[in-house]
Amino acid sequence: MEKETKVRELIQKKIKEKNYVMDKIVPAFLLTMALISVFTTFGIVITLITDAFRFFSAVPISEVFSTDLAPLNKNPRFGFIPLFVGTITTSLIAMMVAVPVGLAAAIYLSQFASQRVRKVVKPMLEVLAGIPTIVYGFFAYSFVTPLLMNLIPSLEAKNALSPGIVMGIMIIPMVASLSEDAMNAVPEIMKEGALGLGSTKLEVAFKVVIPAAISGILSSIVLGISRAIGETMIVTIASGSSKAFTLDITRSMQTMTSYIVEFTSGDAASGTTGYYSLYAVGLLLFVFTMGMNQLAHYISKKYREAY
Repeated sequence: MEKETKVRELIQKKIKEKNYVMDKIVPAFLLTMALISVFTTFGIVITLITDAFRFFSAVPISEVFSTDLAPLNKNPRFGFIPLFVGTITTSLIAMMVAVPVGLAAAIYLSQFASQRVRKVVKPMLEVLAGIPTIVYGFFAYSFVTPLLMNLIPSLEAKNALSPGIVMGIMIIPMVASLSEDAMNAVPEIMKEGALGLGSTKLEVAFKVVIPAAISGILSSIVLGISRAIGETMIVTIASGSSKAFTLDITRSMQTMTSYIVEFTSGDAASGTTGYYSLYAVGLLLFVFTMGMNQLAHYISKKYREAY
C-alpha cells in the first residue's frame, strides 16, 4: 500500500511538472471549429428571418398562399403555390427514379455481388455523386429532353419531367450508399439462420434484411427527397421559369430554388418587395428542408434495430 501511494504521488508530481500546452490548445481549437458551424447556422437563420419579415409585413399571408405569381408586374403578386407545386412535382419524379434504382443497387451490392464486382460497381456508382449539378442540368436540357420529345410529342422544351428524371439519377448514389450501409449492418447470423431454414438469397434479402434495415432505408429516402427539394441548377436550366400554376409535367414549372436564382441575377432591385421575396422563399425552403431532415432523424431513431 505504501509503495502504491509513492507511485501515485510520483505520477502526480510528473503531471504537475510537465507542461501540457497542446492539451490546452487543441481542445480550444476544436471547440472553435465546432462553434463556427453553429454560429454560421444562426447567422443564416437570423438573416432569413429578418429580411423575410420585411416581405411578410408588406404582403398578406392570404396572397402568399395563392396561385397568382407575377413578381415583376407593375402591380406585383406573390402567390407561392406554383413554386411549391413545381418543387414537389420535380422532387416526386426524382424519387420515383432514385428509390427503385437505388434500392435495387443496394440490394445487389450488399446481398448478391461478389467482392470483386462490388469493388468495381460501387465506385462507378458513386462517381455520379461527384458530377457537378450544372452538368446534370445541361444533360437534362440537351439530351434527355430531346429524347423524351420523341416519345412525348407534346413535351415542351422546358418541362418538369426531364429535370425530375435527371435529379433522380443524381440522387441514386445517396439512396444506394446509405441503404447498402444499413443492410450491411444487419448481423450475419440472421441471414445465415434464414438460409439454414431453406430460404433463398432473394427471400433473405426481402424478408429478413430489408425489414431489419428499414430505418436506414427510410432515412436514405427522406434525405434523398430533401436533396431533391434543394436542387438548384438542374431545375433552373431544364425546367424553365414559368410561374403559371399547373400540374402538367410536360410543361415548364418553376421551383423555389430556380425562383431564387432568377431573382438574384438582377431582376429585382434591392430593397423592393420582390427582392425580399427571395428571403421569404429561402426561409420556406429552409424550413421545408430542415423538416425533412428531422423526419429522417425521427424515422431512424424510431425504427432503428439494435443488435
